Amino acid sequence: MKIYEIINETEDISVGTLLYYEKNHDFIIEIRDTMDEWTAPMLLSAYVKRNVFTIPRDISRLWVEERIVPSGRQNIDIILRNHKIKAYDEMKLLEVAAGRCSQDDLAIKKLGELPEYVKDRMKTNVAECVVTEGKNILVFFADDTMRKIDLSELSDLEGVDAVLKNDKLLDSCKVGTGGYFITFNDSIDIPSDVLYKAGTEMPLKLSDFMAFMRNNVLDTTESCSVLDCSRQNIAYMLRQEQLSPLKEEVKGNLYLKGDVLKNTWGVLNDY
Repeated sequence: MKIYEIINETEDISVGTLLYYEKNHDFIIEIRDTMDEWTAPMLLSAYVKRNVFTIPRDISRLWVEERIVPSGRQNIDIILRNHKIKAYDEMKLLEVAAGRCSQDDLAIKKLGELPEYVKDRMKTNVAECVVTEGKNILVFFADDTMRKIDLSELSDLEGVDAVLKNDKLLDSCKVGTGGYFITFNDSIDIPSDVLYKAGTEMPLKLSDFMAFMRNNVLDTTESCSVLDCSRQNIAYMLRQEQLSPLKEEVKGNLYLKGDVLKNTWGVLNDY
């Protein structure tokens, strides 16, 4: 991750922080809460007006793109060659001009570490998420809290209605870049601050959930060991619906330990 301070050179004030996640090619802008709709960058003022100071990745990227040469520029190859850039790279082009643009007085300056206000905001970023039954999602946050969220209660957000209608899309849920959002198919995002305010807080920590997974989920080999049987026995139990996999994989399934133990009285010794 690269970190840059966004500064107003005319006023000599810090406006916010630009984060660039190199692996994902994602940008996140954190605006200082001392800014208002009149002092914040024009593109971001509508968010600041609503007291949203962590800018979504698509809008953060748009802010960057507005300050650099577009990829479709007719002489882009010559521009890249003159700046010794091998391929079109938004961040490198932004660095070349120090983030300056003719439309405002803003610029960027590289930082060695995250400002404290950004660290504080990251405490409510998402650490993990799990889709459960009934269109619910368990969301674990960096501050060691967890909320159970009924996704239908967020149906007014763009794209969420499509997620509710498509189980495959719902199951694609994962933590987004930096924990700033959860994302479905890496195209429909729900910001972490929205998630943090939604749903019901539950008395379950991520460490508790991880302990449960470590101690209560068995693979096929471990299940054979517990039941003192062969893989053929396990396959038979599956056909007889004596055992149900949590997840099916080509190299072996995952099972709930309690479900496996229920079968200790009925191991098929004649196989």
